[in-house]
Amino acid sequence: MKADLHVHTCYSADSLTSLDRVIEMAHRRGLDKVAITDHDRLQGALKLRELAPDLVIVGEEIRTTEGELLCFFLTEEVPGGLSPEETIARVHDQGGILGVSHPMDRIRRESMGWSALIRIRDHLDCVEVLNARCLLPAFNRRALAWAAGLGLAPSAGSDAHHPAEIGRAYVEMPSFNGRSDFLEKLARGQARGRLSPLWMHLFSAWARIRKRLSPYERG
Repeated sequence: MKADLHVHTCYSADSLTSLDRVIEMAHRRGLDKVAITDHDRLQGALKLRELAPDLVIVGEEIRTTEGELLCFFLTEEVPGGLSPEETIARVHDQGGILGVSHPMDRIRRESMGWSALIRIRDHLDCVEVLNARCLLPAFNRRALAWAAGLGLAPSAGSDAHHPAEIGRAYVEMPSFNGRSDFLEKLARGQARGRLSPLWMHLFSAWARIRKRLSPYERG
């Protein structure tokens, strides 16, 4: 199966992608699963799972005090702004699967710092080894090497903030049955895809401006 494990919707402050468009583009790109990982919010993922239960993995990209974590199979929203350790505890307490997004991207200020990565490495379940929004391929290569050295499952995703980005990166992996065997199958997966062009990052900036200037209806 093909699973894009990093997708944002209009419930993120920097995306305007409606829930219906996520479903449309996922089917168009031949994706079997998408992880909805809005910034510090779970509401969009829960609503989208109601619309497409066989397609959606409920997740969240959580901003800690030292960078972002990428989490799957959550049942309760974890607020942003906590320490990495407190965030990890809240994710694992609810049975969630914990990863780190774009860990070696030294351009994005949201990336987890190296000292924090060293501290939390033994608590991670997976590592994002291919993020389509990384500007340099070397960032993804380093993430892949780091994950392999730790023996952690490789995650991959488009980090889509615009519908056209959905499916640009994904994991090709054996079929899994919910959370119970997700990690086992993810460990056997292969990251596939390509980087998004630089101009696609402009959509995130536009989304932020649009939402500040006028009320935006989610849906």
